[in-house]
Amino acid sequence: MRLSISHETAYHYEDPVRASIQYLRLTPHDSERQQVLSWQLDLPRPVRAQLDPFGNILHVLTLDEPHDSVIIGARGQVDIDELREAEHEHQSALPFLRFTRLTEADEALRAFAGQQCRQRRDRTGLIDLMHGLNQHMTYTPGATDVATSAAQAFAGGCGVCQDHTHTFLACARSLGIPARFVSGYLYRENSAALASHAWAEAWLDNAWYSFDVTHQLVRPERHLKLAVGLDYLDACPVRGMRRGGAGEQMHAKVLQQ
Repeated sequence: MRLSISHETAYHYEDPVRASIQYLRLTPHDSERQQVLSWQLDLPRPVRAQLDPFGNILHVLTLDEPHDSVIIGARGQVDIDELREAEHEHQSALPFLRFTRLTEADEALRAFAGQQCRQRRDRTGLIDLMHGLNQHMTYTPGATDVATSAAQAFAGGCGVCQDHTHTFLACARSLGIPARFVSGYLYRENSAALASHAWAEAWLDNAWYSFDVTHQLVRPERHLKLAVGLDYLDACPVRGMRRGGAGEQMHAKVLQQ
C-alpha cells in the first residue's frame, strides 16, 4: 500500500508569543515494514534533523522573535508492506520495560493483565489483553487529556487511542514484556482518509509486534509509523513550549492525497 500524506498543524495566539520551541517527530524512517519514497517538512525556518534516544527522527524548531502563529507542515509518500506482521531491530528492548508516570500499573491494571493473560506471555495472550481492554474502555473523545495516566483512564472506563495504548503498555510491562508507544497515521478504508493515531508494540520472539487496542488490529497493514517511546510524551508528533501567547488555538488536518 502506498500512502501519500499531507499533514498540517497550525497554532494561532490572541497575544504574540515572545519565543517558542517545538519538538517535531513528524518524519518516518525506513524499516522492514515501510519504505519512505519522499518526505519533507514545511517549517518557518530551516531545521536540521537529528536522532533522539529512541532512534526517532527529530527536528527542533526554535523561534526567538515574537510571533502570533506557527504553521508546521509535513508531506510525502511511503510504501507499506501489508503482509509483514513483525519488525526486527538491533537495539535492546529492555528499556521498554520501564514504567513512566503515564504508564504506571496500579493494582487494578496488574490484576486485569493477569486475568486476561494468565500464564501466557505470548502473542495470543496479548491479543486477549487487547480485546479485553477494548471492551473495558469505551472510545470517548474528550473524556481524557494528555496528562491522564493509564490507571486513571482504566478506572474511568473510557478514553481515546492514547489511553488505550498507555493501558496496554502498563499491563504488558507488568507481565515482564517490553512494550512501547507508537505514534503515526492510520488509513481507514471506510472513510478513505488518514488520521493521526497511536498504538502499541510488544517485544515477542525477538521482534516487535503491533497491538492496536482502539481498532483491535494485530497486523499493522494500514499503519504508518512516525515515532516510538516509553509513552505519548516521547513519541507525540508535535510537542513544545512557549513564553507568552495567551489564547492558543491549535488546528490539525491530515489528508490522503
